[in-house]
Amino acid sequence: MTQIAELPERGVITLAGADRVAFLQGLVSNDVALAAPGQAVFAALLTPHGRWLADFLIFSDGERLLLDCARAQIPDLLRRLGRYRLRMAVTLAEAGPEWRVHAAWDGPAPPFPAAVLAAADPRHPRAGTRLLSPAPLATNASPDSWDAHRLLLGIPDGPRDLEAEKTLLLEARYDEFGAISWAKGCYMGQELTARTRYRGLVKRRLVPVGIEGPCPPPGTAILADGEEIGTLRSGRDGLALAMLAHPLAAAGPFTCAASAVIPRADPA
Repeated sequence: MTQIAELPERGVITLAGADRVAFLQGLVSNDVALAAPGQAVFAALLTPHGRWLADFLIFSDGERLLLDCARAQIPDLLRRLGRYRLRMAVTLAEAGPEWRVHAAWDGPAPPFPAAVLAAADPRHPRAGTRLLSPAPLATNASPDSWDAHRLLLGIPDGPRDLEAEKTLLLEARYDEFGAISWAKGCYMGQELTARTRYRGLVKRRLVPVGIEGPCPPPGTAILADGEEIGTLRSGRDGLALAMLAHPLAAAGPFTCAASAVIPRADPA
């Protein structure tokens, strides 16, 4: 049965005006022009030196772009994006509190009112459908259920799994989650992102792991033979993401506080 959950920790930013696509195109890691009604684009905003600041799913209703992003990051995103507006015909604003973000997975999304923006979540074939709605939708699952599902799929959750002004996109495997266009041209932080790819400079990777025992808090060191090889990021119910050294020279066992850590493959 299809699971539908509202995600209260997500919010919506709107971009309107004739230059909205051109404005965002020069700032983020993916091709904004691909966002269209029924098709969302996953992208990240980087520092000029190629370090992660924020990420979002970009929707289009044909007249506006709508960014599905971490609610706690909205004030900072509006401030940062506003710096680059200059004389471009674009307006940025937080969508009204009536706008809600939902996820639907484990089956096709049911029909919704025409005002709802729906698109396949582009990050993983099993991530389901993402929904932006100007009114509450009927739900049958909790935000924690979605959180467990995205951990099962190994999908990062922005500020819970990445470190602002530190993490590289390829460390977080954002190339695998479809967040990078290698063909669209320049954007902020593009030079280091491309160099990381072509020179193979990735020295750590954000990977899915299993946890045997209580799940330690994010940032807890992961050890192998007493040596730190990485840190735990978000987790629950025996599943987590961890930033580990790459390539991983140690064979294990790996521990995090009093729990065992077991690297696992991404599900197909």
